[in-house]
Amino acid sequence: MTSNTSVSPNTASAGAPTPADTTAFPSQVTTRAPSPALDTPATSPPQLATIKDSSPQRQPRSTPPARAAEPSFSPDPRPWPTRSSAYQWTPFRGMWHDLKRRAPFYVSDYTQGFLPRNLERVVGATIRMYFLNLFPALAYIIDMNVRTGGNYSVNEGILASAIAALAFSTLSVQPLTIVGVTGLINLFNYTSYDILQRTGPEINYLQFQAWVLIWSAITHWLVAIFNICDYTRFITDCTSETFGLYVGIIYIQKGIELLVYEFDVSSTAGWFSVVVAIVFALFVYFVERVGALSFGPFWFRKLFTDYSFAVAIIFFTGFVHIPGQIKDAGIEFLPITKAFTPSTDRGWVVEFWNLPVKWVFVALPFGCLVTLLFYFDNNVSSLMAQSRGFPVKRPAGFHWDFFLLGCTTFVSGILGLPAPNGLVPQAPVHTEALSETKMVPEDAQLSPGGFYEEPEGSDSDVEMPMKHQRKKVVRTRVVEQRISHLAMGLLTLGTMSRPLLHVLGLMSRASFAGIFIVVGWGSVEGSGIVHKTLYLLRDPALTPPEHPLLDVNRSSILKYISFQWLFFAMIIAVSETIAGIGFPVIITILIPVRYFIIPKYVTPEELDILDAPTANSAAVLVSLGGPLLPGRGDNRLREDSEAVVEGKDVEGGLRRRTTRPAEEEETLEVKEGGQRETHIRR
Repeated sequence: MTSNTSVSPNTASAGAPTPADTTAFPSQVTTRAPSPALDTPATSPPQLATIKDSSPQRQPRSTPPARAAEPSFSPDPRPWPTRSSAYQWTPFRGMWHDLKRRAPFYVSDYTQGFLPRNLERVVGATIRMYFLNLFPALAYIIDMNVRTGGNYSVNEGILASAIAALAFSTLSVQPLTIVGVTGLINLFNYTSYDILQRTGPEINYLQFQAWVLIWSAITHWLVAIFNICDYTRFITDCTSETFGLYVGIIYIQKGIELLVYEFDVSSTAGWFSVVVAIVFALFVYFVERVGALSFGPFWFRKLFTDYSFAVAIIFFTGFVHIPGQIKDAGIEFLPITKAFTPSTDRGWVVEFWNLPVKWVFVALPFGCLVTLLFYFDNNVSSLMAQSRGFPVKRPAGFHWDFFLLGCTTFVSGILGLPAPNGLVPQAPVHTEALSETKMVPEDAQLSPGGFYEEPEGSDSDVEMPMKHQRKKVVRTRVVEQRISHLAMGLLTLGTMSRPLLHVLGLMSRASFAGIFIVVGWGSVEGSGIVHKTLYLLRDPALTPPEHPLLDVNRSSILKYISFQWLFFAMIIAVSETIAGIGFPVIITILIPVRYFIIPKYVTPEELDILDAPTANSAAVLVSLGGPLLPGRGDNRLREDSEAVVEGKDVEGGLRRRTTRPAEEEETLEVKEGGQRETHIRR
């Protein structure tokens, strides 16, 4: 069986494993394009052979456009396969290289945000992320306030979000990653509160939490110093999809719990809150999708996508105050306190030094669990913000950013704040909001990530061969800068002022329930687990013939998603018990399960279609040891002469692939009448 994929000799050579690869972690998947900074081109001249075949075949891919010039950055001196243990664990190595690579871009990270051609994206992203970051955090604060005895409230949530935004927008290596108050730290906080109430009710909760976060900060710093973030390279869609689906379900669950609280007021307030939450969620869901329709000019449709969430919050804040039966329904509103002061009668600095010594060390395992949670959650968020679907060019820095996260965790403990970390549902939204989109011909060649890379020097829309040719909307570039994140942080901090706090006090808790539902549904609807499950339930006769899963045995798909559903169910079950603080352990176990157990039930070729690294660009992987290794479906290494060659991107991020000897290149030419010629270069 031949492939309709055209690959240069350089690509095939770069994808072939080297002898050094035999010491690497098994089952690593390759989905990247070659990078001049990281790959060595082949030098042997090709020889041409021709094979004719008259069988029907899909149309060939056109030659991709010339790639725009990328900023250069130096890779780690020793790629992953060539590292010794001593080098891998060298203190501060990863942090030093992260800073060294990003430093040349630091000034332009600010100036890029003020360029006229970038202002539209920057302003839109700032407003969108201000609402999408702060208001889900406040929704979780409502739940935390009820379930932790009032220790956390609005001001604590706002200050925690502002500190994280200001720190990561100015000091991080990955300013695209949004950090804030999440549902997972909410779960951890109220579960630890329940444990403390059972075992030591006389202990001050905030003092205990301060030591939990101090220990967590210390372990954060150790993880960053000894380069343990390098192992983030082994996180694939198998794990991140399971985690993303879990977070989405938790969001929806919390939205329903907020609505249940309203029934404690009255049945009228409860049912009216249900109506407000559902209408809010449906409004945002459908208005955001106006951008995908063909009505109206393109710029107008983009406005709907950028500002629908903000418009919905403003509208429904006023809607519940309409005089008459609506205002008289008696629904609850967001509780507020004085500006820039703690919500309870205390100072900002927690007296953590007064905690008994015994409980200082009891807090240690709790702190380690927070670190494990943040290691996975924050790194997955960073991967998703720079995933293969976005044309990011500037180097990532996982080690330094995890060290910085330890600093914000430490400050949160001292001030009695909920610790911020990476936001999984919102992680790709900031990058998406900063992505410039254009309409290109429907048959335009896209990169492996599904975006269009413009020819060098191009700053206008792609010329259309025909005036009425069908077009599609694609990403062309990401405005990589710090201004949108910084402005969002300043706006968040300003929300603690009395005028804006008063406005927040006008928001109904039902609106926050709607926020939970619509944000959570976004994760569920886009989940690869859900799409693969629906594929198995679909009538095979109605499955599109080009669907990538047709190349995979249905029983293999079932086995693959069974592992994902099993771990998803385990996390959900544990989260509903007093042992809920241990859920990070379960999701972390899925990573070695993916590499050591799943390949025993699914072939390497099938895994190449079902799974892929969450992020695979050279700019991201340069912080994690360099390019990914050739794909391996089980513990047995493939022959050195094979290389994984990526094929056409299709729905759901799944890819068709084929393997060929590394010294061969296959191209395809379609003749008139459907006859095809396959050329193999040796």
